Amino acid sequence: MNERIKELLMKVPRLNDMYEVGPVQQAAIEDFAKLIILECTGVVEGGNFLHEQAPTAIFARECSSTIKRHFGTSD
Repeated sequence: MNERIKELLMKVPRLNDMYEVGPVQQAAIEDFAKLIILECTGVVEGGNFLHEQAPTAIFARECSSTIKRHFGTSD
């Protein structure tokens, strides 16, 4: 499981003992977290910009890439 996702999971009171969460549940939690990350970065990337080379569009793509790198998901 991705380390950052693990760290965040430890902050969930009912799931903070990873020994009580089996490997199937861990994989499902990680997949769910990745879907949320992709959904959020999709919102950033899908903004209505004047054109693809506008500074705001370039900034949005950089923000999206930074978020994906932070959580260890691929571009």
